[in-house]
Amino acid sequence: MKSAARLAIAVVYALSILSANSAVAGDQTADVAGLLTGPMQKIILTAPAADLPDAALVTMEDGAAQLSNYRGQWVVLNFWATWCAPCRHEMPSLDRLQAARPDIAVIPVATGPNPLPAIARFWEEAAITHLTPLRDTSRQLSAAAGVMALPVTLILNPEGQEVARLIGDAEWDSPEALALLDALAAP
Repeated sequence: MKSAARLAIAVVYALSILSANSAVAGDQTADVAGLLTGPMQKIILTAPAADLPDAALVTMEDGAAQLSNYRGQWVVLNFWATWCAPCRHEMPSLDRLQAARPDIAVIPVATGPNPLPAIARFWEEAAITHLTPLRDTSRQLSAAAGVMALPVTLILNPEGQEVARLIGDAEWDSPEALALLDALAAP
C-alpha cells in the first residue's frame, strides 16, 4: 500500500510540474513544454522567472566579472568543477553550442576550489575553444542559485532571470537542445 501511495504522490507531483511548465510566465517559455524531449527532458521550467543576484565572479586572470555584463542576451549558465566527471563529459557540447549559437552567451562557471592549472589543462585536453571559464571561488552565486550538486545549467532570459534549469549533464548541441533554446529566444 505504501508504494501505491508513493506512486500516486509522484504522479500528482509530475502533473503539477507539467502544468507549471505550461503556465510559465513570459511568452517565450509558454509554448516550450512540448520540446522537453531527449536530452532536454530533464529541464525544469522556472515559473515565474527567478531573479539571480549579481554575484562577484572571477576570470582566469583573477579579474572581476559580473552576470550583469550579459544582460540583454540569452545565457546558458553552467556550474561545473574540474573534478566532476559528468561536467567534463558535457563541456565539449557546451563549446559546440557556443559555436553554433554565438548570439547566446554560454558561460561555464567553475564552482568552488578549482585550481587554475587544472582548468587550463582540462580546456586544453578537451579542445575547448569557444568558451571562457569564469570562477565562483566563494560559491556565492552557486549558493544563491540553489546549486546543490554538479553539473547544473541555468537558462537566463535577457533580463538575467532564470527561466529553466537542468540538473545533471546534457548534450547541449543536440537538435532538441537547439530547438528548445531557439524557442525560448524567439521574439
